[in-house]
Amino acid sequence: MLWVPLCALFGFAALWGQAEKKKLPAAVKPSAPPVKIDQPPGLYVVFDTSMGRVVCRLFPDKAPETVKNFVGLANGTKRWLDDEKKTWSHHRYYDGLTFHRVIPEFMIQGGDQLGTGTGNVGYSFKDEFSPDLKFDKPGRLAMANAGPNTNGAQFFITVAPTPWLNQHHTIFGDVVEGQDVADAISRAPRDSNDKPGTPVVMKKVSVVEVK
Repeated sequence: MLWVPLCALFGFAALWGQAEKKKLPAAVKPSAPPVKIDQPPGLYVVFDTSMGRVVCRLFPDKAPETVKNFVGLANGTKRWLDDEKKTWSHHRYYDGLTFHRVIPEFMIQGGDQLGTGTGNVGYSFKDEFSPDLKFDKPGRLAMANAGPNTNGAQFFITVAPTPWLNQHHTIFGDVVEGQDVADAISRAPRDSNDKPGTPVVMKKVSVVEVK
């Protein structure tokens, strides 16, 4: 039988352990559990905010490019321009941003990286209007813009019917849960620019496909 001194075994084990450690990443973080919602099959976005949760069903069949853009920004798969660093980024865009403009009986607006409504993600895309989607009820999820075909990343959720917005803003989703939260956000104390005194933060914005 081959005899190996214990010191040699321990020495080998130590070396092997060091080699194994080198193979591991410097920091291994467990992946966050998937967001679960109780909704019919479809594509949804979940806004987990500092004032509660709002869930919207997306309309990829009615506004395919708009939904694709929003999902890409939310998931971090679409490239966008960091307005402060002036560099292109790929991380999850909406997480940590705020609803920077809130107006009772009208809407709540968010998705600006600067938190002022003046941010720019470095690109724009065309409007998508569907004849059967109108601002005829609360809970419409739509793109904010600076005029025709200037969509980027900013969006809003209505808290009342707003028919004057028809054919001016692309509707790409509907609130299916948490309209009361959107209403409460719209009533948050605000300054003369309609910016909440206490920031309303989108802690996490998750895209969920229910099958």
